[in-house]
Amino acid sequence: MFWVLLLLAAWAVAGLACLRLCLAAVRAAAVAPHTVDREHALTLYEAAFLAGGPRRVADLTLVSMARQRRLLLAHTGWATVVDPCGRDEMERSVIGAIGPEGQSRIAPVRSAAAAADAVRGLADRLVRAGLAVPDGTRGVAAGVQRVRVAAVTVCALGAAALALPLPTDQPRLLIALWFTLPLALTLGCLAITRMEVHPYSRWASPAGQRMIGALVRQADGSADDRTYLTSVAVRGVHAIGEPDLRAAFAHRERYIEERWERRA
Repeated sequence: MFWVLLLLAAWAVAGLACLRLCLAAVRAAAVAPHTVDREHALTLYEAAFLAGGPRRVADLTLVSMARQRRLLLAHTGWATVVDPCGRDEMERSVIGAIGPEGQSRIAPVRSAAAAADAVRGLADRLVRAGLAVPDGTRGVAAGVQRVRVAAVTVCALGAAALALPLPTDQPRLLIALWFTLPLALTLGCLAITRMEVHPYSRWASPAGQRMIGALVRQADGSADDRTYLTSVAVRGVHAIGEPDLRAAFAHRERYIEERWERRA
């Protein structure tokens, strides 16, 4: 009867994941903006936030300043200030994060710039315009991911139960049918969420996602600097074409991994 314990575990995993998703969806409906400013013209910083959140804004700022030769991003993962006069709030936040010595690792600069007041103000403006997801609704995307993991877990527990040696009076088909119940719960929850909430994003509302798509379509077909930065804003640092810049951000990722390993 050990398979019963696995079935109870499957119900617990599925039920908890679905409950958390439902609660997140209720909170999302309560705080979601009811009006959308359709005349709002997205800046590149705003597009970066909608596509990837605060850290994407910091990445875009670093890349933009590096392309203008006002910031040097070395392939070793260090940032050096060339022009200490920032042209907007985000650039001033990056320069301030680098510090008075004018040089710092890229990873801590990115983290500090992402948490700056300039990014929080940008996020508030986008939420008021109905283009960004409020803080209380960002749990929907995470909840969907948890339900997906729960569905896989239920399948794994079912497979483990069927692999156990069972008495001859307990048909395996019946045991498999018992495990289809929590699986049906997770799949049904995902289907309802897709119909009611999709597209779900951690940062952009459906209107914001449509604006990002329109921004990309406007940029397609041209080869100017704004098109390049639009790609970085929407797709992240993976859209960077220069080998040295890519190496600089690759060092940033290795630096973060080393920090996590030391903490562990």
